[in-house]
Amino acid sequence: MDPLSNLLKTFFDFQAMADVLPQLLQVGLKNTLVISVSATVIGCVLGMIVALMGISPSAWLRWPARVYTDLFRGLPAILTILLIGQGFARLSQQIFGPSPYPLGIIALSLISSAYIGEIFRAGIQAVDRGQLEACRALGMGYGRAMRLVVVPQGIRRVLPALVNQFIAIIKDSSLVYFLGLLVSERELFRVGQDAAVVSGNLSPLVLAGLFYLVITVPLTHLVNFIDQRFRTGRRRPAPPVSGLREVVELEAAGAAESR
Repeated sequence: MDPLSNLLKTFFDFQAMADVLPQLLQVGLKNTLVISVSATVIGCVLGMIVALMGISPSAWLRWPARVYTDLFRGLPAILTILLIGQGFARLSQQIFGPSPYPLGIIALSLISSAYIGEIFRAGIQAVDRGQLEACRALGMGYGRAMRLVVVPQGIRRVLPALVNQFIAIIKDSSLVYFLGLLVSERELFRVGQDAAVVSGNLSPLVLAGLFYLVITVPLTHLVNFIDQRFRTGRRRPAPPVSGLREVVELEAAGAAESR
C-alpha cells in the first residue's frame, strides 16, 4: 500500500466514520452540549458573584474573589477536573450516585466562573462612572443602580467575550473523559476515542473533530458579527442628497429678501 493510500485509510476511512456516526449524534453530541451549556450557565452565575465581589469596596469581599480567580485560572483545567472528580468522588456517590458526570460539570463550572468573573468585572468597570453617579443623584441605592443600570450595560459590552468563553468550554468538555464516564454519558471525544481503539483506525477521532468544528466555527463567526454590530451600531446609510436642493433654498431666500 502506498503512503497516500495508507494515510487516507488511517484518517479518512468512511466506513469507520459511518459506523460511529450514530453514537456521535445520539450520545456524544448531546452530552457535549449538556456539559458545555450547564457549565456555562453555572459559570455565569458564579462569575457574576465573583465579579461583584471583586469590585466591592469591602476588602473582605475583594480578596476572596481575587484568590478564587487566581486559583482556578492558574491551575491547568485537567488538574482541576481530576482533583474535583476524584477528590469528591465518595461525596458525589452519596448525592448523585456512581456517575462522575455531575462532578465534571461542577469542575468545568468552577473553571469557567473564574474567567467569566474577570470578563464581567472588566465589562462593569468599563461603564462610565457617571452612570452610577447619575443613578445616585436620582435617589437610587448602590445595589439598585448596579442591578438596573450598570451591570446590564457591562454585560452588553462583553457578549463577544462570553461567546468566546463558551467556545473554550465546549473544547474543554473533552477533558471530562478522564473521570471515566458511563457509556451513555460519553461526550464527543470519548465516543470517537473508543471507536478508534476498537477499529484500530483514527477516522472516528477525525469525525469527532469535525463535530467540534461544526459547533465552534459558526460560534466564532457569530462573535465577530456581534462585535462588529456593537462597534458600528445599526446605522443605516443616509440617502444621497442632491446639491440642487441647497441652490433652490438659497434662491428662495434671496427672492424673499429682495421683496
